[in-house]
Amino acid sequence: LAILTLDMENIPSNFQEIIQHEKEVVAKWKAEGILENLFLRQGNGAVLIFQGISETEAKELMTTLPLEPLKKSCEYLNIVKQN
Repeated sequence: LAILTLDMENIPSNFQEIIQHEKEVVAKWKAEGILENLFLRQGNGAVLIFQGISETEAKELMTTLPLEPLKKSCEYLNIVKQN
């Protein structure tokens, strides 16, 4: 699980274009089966739930997001899904 917080005070003029690229990357991860869910946080980020990859791999993937330059912080938690 990754909790991404964005710096919303320094939004570039091409923010909507960046968001579109972000959606494409997220769709690819979902299609590959490594992203289980994505939840948007009100106003400043997102929560991403990865599956089948290590925390190290998740951290590496997060650095490839188009929104990475706007990252204020990112917290990683190892969680176990209960059935």
